[in-house]
Parts: sequence; C-alpha cells; structure tokens
Amino acid sequence: MPNSEKTEVIRGKAQEARPLDAFDRKILGELAQDAGLSYAELGSRVGLSAPAVHERVKRLRATGRIRGTVAMLDGPEMGKPFLAFVHVDSTGWGKTKELLAISELPEVEEIHSVAGDACMLLKVRCASSRSLEGLLARLYALPCVKATRSYVVLSTFLERTPQAGITEALEETMNPLDTATE
Repeated sequence: MPNSEKTEVIRGKAQEARPLDAFDRKILGELAQDAGLSYAELGSRVGLSAPAVHERVKRLRATGRIRGTVAMLDGPEMGKPFLAFVHVDSTGWGKTKELLAISELPEVEEIHSVAGDACMLLKVRCASSRSLEGLLARLYALPCVKATRSYVVLSTFLERTPQAGITEALEETMNPLDTATE
C-alpha cells in the first residue's frame, strides 16, 4: 500500500527555482525581444540545441520566471494614444477593493501600491483627454479617493517589459569621496 502522505509532498512540491545562469539570461533576453521565436532559432541565438532550450524554457515557466506570453500592442494603433500616470491619494490604506476594481477598465494598464506622496500609482492609456477625465471622475466617485495628480506623457523614448540582464555596476556603492580628484 503506497504512502499517500509522502506522495502528496512530492506531487505538491513546486519546482525549486535555481539561480539564473548566463544561458537562462540569454534565453530570457531573446524572448523579451521576440517571444515568437522557435526553439531552433532561439537555440541558434544563445548557443544551445533546440531541445536544451525547450527544457530551459519549460523550467523558466514552471518556476514563474516566465509568467506568460503576450503580444505587445501599440497603444496609438489601438485607438489609445493618450498615456498618463495618475498618482492617487486616499484616506487610509489605498489598496481597497473599490479602488482595485478600477482594474476592470481596459484603459488601466498598471496599478502599483507606492511609498511617497501618493498611495497608488496608475498607468493608464486612453483615447483622449476626455477619456482620462472620465476615468478620473470614476476615481473621485470612490469614497476613499481624496486627490489625484496626473502626468500626461508627451513622448515615449523607451517602453519595454522587464529585462533579463543585470547591470552589476549598479549594485556597487559609490563613495562620493572616491570620485574626488586627487
């Protein structure tokens, strides 16, 4: 008779995340640029065989490092050329069920709980300034919202998903006295 207690522990255990190596980072970097690459093309770009890349991609998905594969849509081409960031001030803790319900609007691309002079930060993409005004009206209709500050984007120079690379120099602490001339 099998020991179901031990079996459940093994079955229920998620694949452990091992540290990312150089090949993983190369794979993730290529997928961040074009998630539609075949395993053969991806392998050619990173220096591994297609089956090896396939296994690594499966592992990256299983550990949650790849959360999904989506098409990056062009906002203006989708009829939403008006990009803005909205800081939301609220009474009490901002992460309320009512405030988070704003995520149901397709104009809301991101919602972040933040530290600083606001409690929530929204990234919104609208059809027009009038649409943004309507979204703000919905926010102000919530009893917890006391103020907003909107920052309308004039030009975008870089917009991308998280990248796999790490700039090691950013981790180094710089002492201002070290940069002084001798």
